[in-house]
Amino acid sequence: MGGDLGPEMVIPGAALASTRHPEVRFLLVGDRSRIAPLLERHARLRDRAEILHTEVFVTMDAKPSQALRQGRGKSSMWLAIDAVRTGEADAAVSAGNTGALMAMARFILKTLPGISRPAIAAVWPTLRSESVVLDVGATIGADASQLVEFAVMGEAMARCLFGLEKPSVGLLNVGVEEIKGAEQVKEAGRILRDSKLPIEYAGFVEGDDIGKGTVDVVVTEGFTGNIALKAAEGTAKQLSTYLRLCLSRTWVSKLGALLASGAFAALKDRMDPRKHNGGLFLGLNGVVVKSHGGTDALGFATAIDVAVEMARNDLVSKIKADVEIMTALLRQPGNAPDKQPEPSL
Repeated sequence: MGGDLGPEMVIPGAALASTRHPEVRFLLVGDRSRIAPLLERHARLRDRAEILHTEVFVTMDAKPSQALRQGRGKSSMWLAIDAVRTGEADAAVSAGNTGALMAMARFILKTLPGISRPAIAAVWPTLRSESVVLDVGATIGADASQLVEFAVMGEAMARCLFGLEKPSVGLLNVGVEEIKGAEQVKEAGRILRDSKLPIEYAGFVEGDDIGKGTVDVVVTEGFTGNIALKAAEGTAKQLSTYLRLCLSRTWVSKLGALLASGAFAALKDRMDPRKHNGGLFLGLNGVVVKSHGGTDALGFATAIDVAVEMARNDLVSKIKADVEIMTALLRQPGNAPDKQPEPSL
């Protein structure tokens, strides 16, 4: 029921995903009177889906506390996440209110043992292929130990999503030199470098390394990660607008655009944000994927793709195992994060 269009976008998206994943069944949670007529248009999905009816749903502008209080046990978002808790579903996908989704997911599923705060991981298109970037908005101002947790979770996600045996991991920083950056970033770098965690730690990476694909996993805290994500989306739209204006300026440029139409189509396809949609909530005892609220059916199907791959590859179990190793190693002398000094006033 979430997103800009609700079932009118979600049902066609699920129908598209059903052709990609013929083994998957769908539990559609929301208002039956709106869902059922749309479902009749998609015979393949209709045969592999059931509707869990509720007329209560979280609005896009609801505060997380309000959503928890008013939707507890009865909203479509709550019931979808609870289906993961009970094992009725292997993953939940929503285009609804991000804050409410995170609050409900944490409340219902709880964080995994050894994980202090969850993270939102995004799949980022790069010159090499794709990378995982986290956190892009869940935890503002993460400390060193939380950044290490993000590295462990992001590495596990990259193994599941990209099929890599040992993905490379980098910490986002203002420079690659070890003396640069905030204290918590430098401390996290020391831990990843010295603690012998089973992670291919590549060191610090800078902002331009994200798009280059220098590493498979880029780790940062939620404030910086969210700004980087929005800046990249805005830059892509800006360049697209500039290109369109320049190519329509004169008849010569229009002719050039016609001759290069194939190349421009390939570029548009490569940069299409719908093909990289789906932020994964990492650190929870279950798989929850957040779709962009303004996406269309193709974008929502991509978010479902992420959920299917994470469930199929048992991401939660992989993170649990990795966190157990991390916890044991960090208990060894010299590996624990240094306590940050209290600020002086």
